[in-house]
Amino acid sequence: MTSSPQPPEPHGQAHSHVHSHGPAAPVSQHLRKVIAAVLIPFATAVLVGLAVLWPGGAPGHERTGVGFDRQTEQGKVVSLERVDCKDVNAAQVPPTGDTSTPEGREAVNSQQGQCARATVEVTTGQDKGRTFVEIVQPDAPRQLKEGQGVVVAYAPDAPRDLQYSVTDVDRGFPMAVLAGIFAVVVVLVGRMRGVMALISLAVSFAVLTLFILPAILQGSNPLIVAVVGASAIMLIALYMCHGVTARTSVAVLGTLISLLLIGLLGSLFIGWASLSGNTDDNTGLIHGLYPEIDMSGLLLAGVIIGSLGVLDDVTVTQTSAVWELRQADPGMGPRALYRSAIRIGRDHIASVVNTLVLAYAGAALPLLLLFSIAQSSVGTVANSELVAEEIVRTLVGSIGLVASVPVTTALAALVVSADRSGPPGPGKANGAPVRTGRGRRRKA
Repeated sequence: MTSSPQPPEPHGQAHSHVHSHGPAAPVSQHLRKVIAAVLIPFATAVLVGLAVLWPGGAPGHERTGVGFDRQTEQGKVVSLERVDCKDVNAAQVPPTGDTSTPEGREAVNSQQGQCARATVEVTTGQDKGRTFVEIVQPDAPRQLKEGQGVVVAYAPDAPRDLQYSVTDVDRGFPMAVLAGIFAVVVVLVGRMRGVMALISLAVSFAVLTLFILPAILQGSNPLIVAVVGASAIMLIALYMCHGVTARTSVAVLGTLISLLLIGLLGSLFIGWASLSGNTDDNTGLIHGLYPEIDMSGLLLAGVIIGSLGVLDDVTVTQTSAVWELRQADPGMGPRALYRSAIRIGRDHIASVVNTLVLAYAGAALPLLLLFSIAQSSVGTVANSELVAEEIVRTLVGSIGLVASVPVTTALAALVVSADRSGPPGPGKANGAPVRTGRGRRRKA
């Protein structure tokens, strides 16, 4: 039984070790027990946290009709005609024609040019089939087209002629097409891993919408909710995408340590810099509707959740680098593994930090442009709470990302070096017996 040669099997195993995304080499039973002793209590704590904090749904409230807190329906532009703006606008032009003020310029402009009078039909809700008229100014940033789908706001307490108004265009179809293209590209390139990545993305979104957001609205501590929710997302996403292996478990540990560091630093500097988390109309509306929500805690929760995605990428990459180095040279000790892998990590750090800063700068570009128009100094801009929030968010997240590289690399080097079975070396790939975790000899 044991004397019959099996040449194809060793060749297949040796080939799988060449690729960074191949199956991880098996580790000893002792090492699996050590990792399980750390991760099982952590996973249990996450499950308990989900059970204790799980909300019964978002609490109801009386709609204010402000911002996003409006009742909306779908509509469609059924006709469009051009009319003289003076015939449809009630704005009064200043008697002197003064245009030195924004109000004066707006009044004068509203009396000039051709406006669009759109007839809009409500296509959903109790008033389905009802039509109303919407006037679109010639300089309005959003122009309507005949046959275009729109989102309409409904104000039941307003006079009948003013109950409906167009608030936005319907972007559902192009967004769905883009999402479909994204899914196809991920599956074509990633194959089975791409499918698992999409499933984990859906699960992560479900945790966010079904647990994190409603739990915060019900008054639970945003920081605790974010930690529990982010931990659940981390466990599901990493193990689903990369398999239940020692390699993935080390990445989970590295991510967890980095998240704790981000939470501590974020809590310290958000409090020290007196950041309230209430800086714009949206956060003001949230605070007005649910005054019991800790807005600074909500800001910290956003920092933790926002850092999680990039942390996963860094920790998985570093862990895989250590494992591949060990398989390429089984004689490397933990120090040599760490020194080799940290060189890869330094390149990753440079690109990731730059990515974070540019991502936040791109999102805040209109705000930065506004400060530039006002000719504010760099110190004044940085000291404003709106910009200071983004600076703290960026720097705290970047510190956690930078720290995750040496932490995860050191953990991976120690774990893979402590593995008593060890990965098969080049000399063992030709069918030589290797040691398993149970001390028995088997064919490679």
